[in-house]
Amino acid sequence: QVQLVESGGGLVQAGGSLRLSCAASGRTFSSYVMGWFRQAPGKERDFVATINTSGGSTYYADSVKGRFTISRDNAKNTVTLQMNSLKPEDTAVYYCAAGRYTGSVYVNQYIYWGQGTQVTVSS
Repeated sequence: QVQLVESGGGLVQAGGSLRLSCAASGRTFSSYVMGWFRQAPGKERDFVATINTSGGSTYYADSVKGRFTISRDNAKNTVTLQMNSLKPEDTAVYYCAAGRYTGSVYVNQYIYWGQGTQVTVSS
């Protein structure tokens, strides 16, 4: 069992930056692939980024590639999403999730989910 708690969301102007963190409970954090997803009002939950268990492999949605960076610290049981050059279309609730398979980009490939953190980007 893994419990995930996101933090770091907020209101930022377009072009600004935010850093989201996800703290995980449990001693098996390092065995899970971690991902970030986002869900805008009235829309489906979309893949943002994923990182493998060691942190050596990452994959991003085209919409955030070059602007967002996912990283993890297995010693601290945390995964981070650094978001730069934010755009109004990045506005959404951001969720972190834990799964088993490297490169997972679908919601149903992840087992555990956090409660989400709101990111709002004003124009």
